[in-house]
Amino acid sequence: MAKKDFKENKSASEKEVKKEKIKKEAKPVENTVEPGVEVEKKEEKTAESPKKEKKASRRALKKAQPRSKRYMGISGIIDKNKAYPILEAVELAKKTSTTKFPGSMEVHIRLGIDISKSDQMIRGAVSLPHGTGKTLKVVAFVNEAREKEAKEAGADIVGGQELIDKIKQTSKIDFDVSVTTPDMMPKLAMIAKILGPKGLMPSPKNETITTNLKKTIGEVKKGKVNFKNDDSGNLHNIIGKSSFETKQLVENYNALMDAIKKVKPASTKGIFIKNISINATMGPGIRVAA
Repeated sequence: MAKKDFKENKSASEKEVKKEKIKKEAKPVENTVEPGVEVEKKEEKTAESPKKEKKASRRALKKAQPRSKRYMGISGIIDKNKAYPILEAVELAKKTSTTKFPGSMEVHIRLGIDISKSDQMIRGAVSLPHGTGKTLKVVAFVNEAREKEAKEAGADIVGGQELIDKIKQTSKIDFDVSVTTPDMMPKLAMIAKILGPKGLMPSPKNETITTNLKKTIGEVKKGKVNFKNDDSGNLHNIIGKSSFETKQLVENYNALMDAIKKVKPASTKGIFIKNISINATMGPGIRVAA
């Protein structure tokens, strides 16, 4: 009897040991997640905003790169805390233009608009009294009957449906301004996604849809420029070359500012023109008194 009891006790203890061993080896049941899901989530987080990462890296790179001796030398004559009258600002910008090539004179304007509201978008055209100093390549989208008229008016490229089809197939754009007649607008819809992002789609606001080809093309050739706010609510335009006389640049600047003020949206609140700066190509910015 003693042997039998001993055997039973032994087998019972062995079973308990086995049970404890199984419990230790057994892994706790967790929420079943398909392999690779967590990895995917991490990858999503890292690739969540590649644009923001690129912008941050560019800013860091700009901060890390020291300014050239030339830039530091010419920027020393400018008071960064002062807003200069336009005449004085232009003269300073001309002095700080030290490029070996004839640079442009640029105007940058920060506007008090809400870019999320479509009725506050700024867009228009203005004929600068002295032009921009740049010869623009003009394309005229017209029907066959008006091709000769467009060529005589000074258009560099003239065409109708064939030209539209070619642009649609190749997406190639080798012109600076496009003009057209009202009857061609429905046909241009097929390349609107190509012209639109580059600001080349004819529009009533920039006066490039016309029945008077001679007048419109002539104005563009003489220095008519379009202006449009960017995604940050700012305007960037060229008002001539640094080789222009101060008086010519001032007159071009005044013409641009008058045109911008005329298209001020009625729904804007507060200050419309918040900040203005002018600079020559590769030169430092100079604040202009609004």
